[in-house]
Amino acid sequence: MTSELSAEAQDVLEEIEEKNVDFLRLQFTDILGTIKNVSVPADQAEKAFTEGIYFDGSSINGFVRIQESDMRLDPDPETFSVLPWRNDDESAAARLICDVIDTSTGEPFAGDPRGVLKRAIQRAEEMGYTVNAAPEPEFFLFEEDEEGRATTKTNDAGGYFDLAPKDLASDVRRDIIFGLEEMGFDIEASHHEVAEGQHEINFTYDDALSTADNVATFRAVVRAIAAEHDLHATFMPKPIPKINGSGMHTHFSLFEDGENAFHDEDDEFDLSETAKQFTAGILEHAEAIAAVSNPTVNSYKRLVPGYEAPVYVAWSDRNRSALIRKPAARTPAASRIEARFPDPSCNPYLAFAALIHAGLDGIEKELDCDDPVRENIYEFDEAKREEYGITTLPSNLGEAIDALEDDEVVQDALGQHVYENFVDAKTQEYDEFRVDVSDWELDRYLEKF
Repeated sequence: MTSELSAEAQDVLEEIEEKNVDFLRLQFTDILGTIKNVSVPADQAEKAFTEGIYFDGSSINGFVRIQESDMRLDPDPETFSVLPWRNDDESAAARLICDVIDTSTGEPFAGDPRGVLKRAIQRAEEMGYTVNAAPEPEFFLFEEDEEGRATTKTNDAGGYFDLAPKDLASDVRRDIIFGLEEMGFDIEASHHEVAEGQHEINFTYDDALSTADNVATFRAVVRAIAAEHDLHATFMPKPIPKINGSGMHTHFSLFEDGENAFHDEDDEFDLSETAKQFTAGILEHAEAIAAVSNPTVNSYKRLVPGYEAPVYVAWSDRNRSALIRKPAARTPAASRIEARFPDPSCNPYLAFAALIHAGLDGIEKELDCDDPVRENIYEFDEAKREEYGITTLPSNLGEAIDALEDDEVVQDALGQHVYENFVDAKTQEYDEFRVDVSDWELDRYLEKF
């Protein structure tokens, strides 16, 4: 690839010079959502834009085999941002999020998660829609031990919306917010969550691709700034037993010709038929989506009744026990649905793609959306759930993988390459978990039997 420098790329080069940036981190993610980056001197920026930067794809989990190893990073100039912290030598660094290109074909690499989401967005565009998303990622802050390793000891005793002195991490959240704002985030709110040591910072909605980029950036910034305070930030869904876990409730809306396609002022719930069909699509494919939106063994320790995590496949305009909620909207443009089951360990590109494809499938097939469940489903017995036709999410990662293997819509959302490698990796993870012996088992059985 050799191309002329775009106006957007030229603007980035000028900003690099103005802000004395010394290094560029060319960022991408692997299939499991782990951020990877190739660091280059800032004077290589023009080459990165016009020729791309080559790397060995065989070293990245789920990318390619050794004989197919050459990959190219094409940076997206719209993602340029100076990092809000300095390296040890005080040099400034910036990051650019990249698309991964298969050098054998010159086409976008089928295993690039960002490309997977782009395909979902393109499908929506072909149907006449723009997809907006807004996530609410939660995380825990834990103290580090004397050797700098993470513990599960929280540094505060705060609860939901508590203030200092109980919420001792308010200063950390403040610094995280300042860092995010330096990187272009528009922060809506932040607060202490229900559990001790648990926090939430919300940023405004954006198009689905920018939002997924923001989730990846958010996790990196939170971890880096927490480390500056000698704390460990984790997005593990359930790090402490018997208390609330961390979710990533995600709001979705579709716009058509500049208008919110989810709004209908004549509807009881202010939701259009399009919104209800989109909701029905997600509910139809929820069990398979869970493998992607809740992709770890630990994810299913959060998805149990009693800790405010949704497990019942239903929607509601009121209570939070359902999988999908219709939040109150102050204006027509704010009409949206909230998927409450994803957690922050997911790869945001893949999770958003699965949710979008499922919702669009509901629109294409004109699926009927059941009436909302306004009662607390946690209080239903099995007979009442059957009466309402309410099923549940998979109870473990193995069941979620099985559901994914039976769902062609979610498989198509991922694409064959990602689907096969994702299932292989997650099957291995679940198999390793099944044969492991936990401390709980040893404590309970070792001396008893």
